Amino acid sequence: MKEEVILIVDDEKEIRELIDIYLKGEGYKTLKAEDGEEALEILKKNEVDLIILDIMMPKLNGIEACLKIREEREMPIIMLSAKSQDIDKILGLNTGADDYLTKPFNPLELVARVKSQLRRYKRFNNSQKNDTNKENKIDSLEIEDLVINLETHEVFKDGIEIKLTPTEFDILVLLAKNRGKVFSIENIYNSVWKQEFMQSDNTVMVHIRKIREKIEDDSRNPKFIKTVWGVGYKIDK
Repeated sequence: MKEEVILIVDDEKEIRELIDIYLKGEGYKTLKAEDGEEALEILKKNEVDLIILDIMMPKLNGIEACLKIREEREMPIIMLSAKSQDIDKILGLNTGADDYLTKPFNPLELVARVKSQLRRYKRFNNSQKNDTNKENKIDSLEIEDLVINLETHEVFKDGIEIKLTPTEFDILVLLAKNRGKVFSIENIYNSVWKQEFMQSDNTVMVHIRKIREKIEDDSRNPKFIKTVWGVGYKIDK
C-alpha cells in the first residue's frame, strides 16, 4: 500500500514538529515547509496527498499559496490560522481549502480531519480509475441543463465543464440524489465530512455558496440549490 504523504506548512517550528509527531504516529509520511514559497518548491519535487497550510506566514502566506496550488492540483488542503473571525475562515475556504482549523487546536482533531479528507480524496481518485474499466454505461444525474457524472466526477452545465473540488462534488451529489429532501447543515456535515458537527461551524454554508457561484446563473437567486429558511438546503427540480 502506498504511504500517504502530508505536507505541513507553518512558520512556527514547534507547531510543525507537533503535527509531525501526531501524523507519523498514525503512519503518515510527512514533509515540512516554513512558508508558502518553500511549500511550492517541495510540491514541484514530491508527490503529496494532503497539505496542512497555515495562513499567516512570511514571504508567501497561506491564502496566496493556496491559490497557486489550486491552479494545478486538487489534493485536500486544510487551513490553519490563529484568527477566529468568520471572515478569515470564509476567505480560506473561498481560495480552495477543504477544511479550516483555528489555533490553538487539538492535534487529535486535526488528525481526524486529515483522515476524513484523505478518505474523500481516495474515493474521488478510485472512482476516476475504475471508470477506465467500464463500458457504455454512464451513471449520471441530470437536472435541467446541469449534468453530474457520478463515474468521472465531472459536472457540466450547458455542455461546459464546471470544476468542483471533491468536497463540493460530494455535497452537490448528496442533494441531487435526494431531490425534494431538505438537509440541515448538520445533516450535510455529518454525511459529507463524517465528523461530529459543531454548532458554530459555518463550513457547509461557505461550500454551498461556492457551489452556487459555480453552477448558478445568479447565485443570489439560485434555481438549483434552494434555501429552506430555518431548516437547510434542498434541490427540488
